Amino acid sequence: MIRFQQNARPRTDTPAHLFAIGQTVRMKSRTGLVQKTAELFQIKSKLPVKDGSPQYRIRSDEETHERVTTEDNLEVADDPNS
Repeated sequence: MIRFQQNARPRTDTPAHLFAIGQTVRMKSRTGLVQKTAELFQIKSKLPVKDGSPQYRIRSDEETHERVTTEDNLEVADDPNS
């Protein structure tokens, strides 16, 4: 049996999304070394939080598909023209 709490307040401890739709980002290096390709992605949509980190749907002009990743895997691209 599922019980719902009446007059429950919405959760306010959910982290806010850092990146905006349309913003250019790159994937962080997992090893601390410079990546072979500094591929740029554009934020296509914001998705719900997963394991405490907001998620995003991203896309690269170099790929024919979109990816889903968490915010902790992304960083701001310094120069979107590089």
